[in-house]
Amino acid sequence: MRHWLIKSEPEVFSIRDLARVKVTGWEGVRNYLARNFMRDLMAPGELALFYHSNAEPSGVAGVARVHGEAVPDPTQFQKKSEYFDPTSLRSGPRWMMRHFEFVERFPALVPLATLRADPALRGMALLQKGQRLSVQEVSAAHFAHVVALGRATRPR
Repeated sequence: MRHWLIKSEPEVFSIRDLARVKVTGWEGVRNYLARNFMRDLMAPGELALFYHSNAEPSGVAGVARVHGEAVPDPTQFQKKSEYFDPTSLRSGPRWMMRHFEFVERFPALVPLATLRADPALRGMALLQKGQRLSVQEVSAAHFAHVVALGRATRPR
């Protein structure tokens, strides 16, 4: 079983939004490596850290679960969508997505600064310079450690 980290700007879609809707499609991913992770490697039931990006502060807000198989991202076919791709065909879609379901919201965000300062997270992809992927794999040890940090955080 693999573990993941998925990023979203909280103004666009937050962990609170996921808790409210229960299940959502992770649409709009337009990076081939992130697409390949979702299409080829993710499996139903696997867990993902839900990361709030471009926030003040950015950090891990909770946990989601992969829900179902990869499906074509419908936004690639919607001409009015910012994610429209005129070169993608319905007969051979270029962009795939997964659905995620809500598992848990941490009492408080685990800030990026806390993650960076923790020696137990050395080597975690999120913390590497230049790492901007919106979907990335996380080792089981790093996943468990971040979840423990998240459950131990106190609300501010």
